Amino acid sequence: MNPIRIALLGAGTVASGVVKVLERNQEELRRRAGRGMEVVAVAARDPEKARKALGNRSPITQDFMALATRPDIDIVVELMGGIEPARQLVLAAIAAGKHVVTANKALLALHGNAIFAAAQEHGVMVAFEAAVAGGIPIIKALREGLAANRIEWVAGIINGTTNFILSEMRSKGLDFDTVLREAQRLGYAEADPTFDIEGIDAAHKITLLCAIAFGVPVQFDKVYIEGITKLQGADIRYAEQLGYRIKLLGITRRTPAGIELRVHPTLIPATRLLANVEGAMNAVVVQGDAVGATLYYGKGAGAEPTASSVIADLVDVTRLHTADPEHRVPHLAFQPGALADTPILPMDSIHTAYYLRIHVRDEAGVLAEITHILAENQMSIDALLQRPSGENDQHTDVILLTHETEESRMNNAQDRIQALDSVLAPIVRLRKEELR
Repeated sequence: MNPIRIALLGAGTVASGVVKVLERNQEELRRRAGRGMEVVAVAARDPEKARKALGNRSPITQDFMALATRPDIDIVVELMGGIEPARQLVLAAIAAGKHVVTANKALLALHGNAIFAAAQEHGVMVAFEAAVAGGIPIIKALREGLAANRIEWVAGIINGTTNFILSEMRSKGLDFDTVLREAQRLGYAEADPTFDIEGIDAAHKITLLCAIAFGVPVQFDKVYIEGITKLQGADIRYAEQLGYRIKLLGITRRTPAGIELRVHPTLIPATRLLANVEGAMNAVVVQGDAVGATLYYGKGAGAEPTASSVIADLVDVTRLHTADPEHRVPHLAFQPGALADTPILPMDSIHTAYYLRIHVRDEAGVLAEITHILAENQMSIDALLQRPSGENDQHTDVILLTHETEESRMNNAQDRIQALDSVLAPIVRLRKEELR
């Protein structure tokens, strides 16, 4: 049987990894897929640079659209990133009857519904394992391996840059800006790290996991996003003293009222496996009703880890290339006509526990005022610390952990506490999850 014919759109780091792994493992992959897989052409903005990066002999063109729609191509692999022209190229490839493999989480988080609908209409597959958590096969686990389960929640460290920063802040006692510069020097963070440190990259990914876990449309506009730029070393130290570590988590949870969908710094118990994922590594915990908790851990970025997921998709598409479209695994795990309209909850309605750091005058009655306000909002205290602020012996930091409550109650209590004359600085608030 003739090899499956592949076109690469983009010739960057991941594309070079795809070419290397395909060439190195060619015989193994042929045995798995049932036929060979061959990169027959590449589209790149700078052909000379692409030739040096890829090191293979495939023809290189600057005409992306012509390659995406070329009649003899079976699978188009989109590795350009960004929204445009990637969206136009993917839709054109689908309209031309090509299967698509992509690592583009931003594209799918914003336009996935239209792309999957077009693929359904034209009877082709869109595979995107590499779009979430690099080399970790979390998409396949949710869509296939856990298909027997009613998924209850998903929580993950799905951005390596922020996890590296938080790990370094904790282990070395450094401030955010210092660690960010080190992350940029080491190549973990981009020159403009906004998408990572503000939580947007993680939000793209948890949006896709939410859709697959719960059988709902992709809804990036509904995700709550909070990054790590305001985190201070003091809060990481206090969390540690209380038995917790701070991680930027993507969280999606099924509740009787709807689905929670959020990204924010989160205290999790230091005894949890997820709390001990360090450096630039990724990890995702999935809670299913039948299997309980399962953990998926590995490299979330890099040329060959991401290529591992891209090529796994190529193997799947090659195996199913001639299969009846009705018998393929649905893009979002559930049959297209069976997606639910379960609402995504606003943040005011979510239930979680909280960490508060309140900088106050060290005088009698202050703690009583704070606890009275919490009690009036039907909130109880789980743990409490009081530590000198280090600035003034007449000031102190009061650190509270609350039990679980509705966010709207926390908002009201925080506003009232902030208004007290004894409170001397903006209150620091973080959410806490036990992840039982």
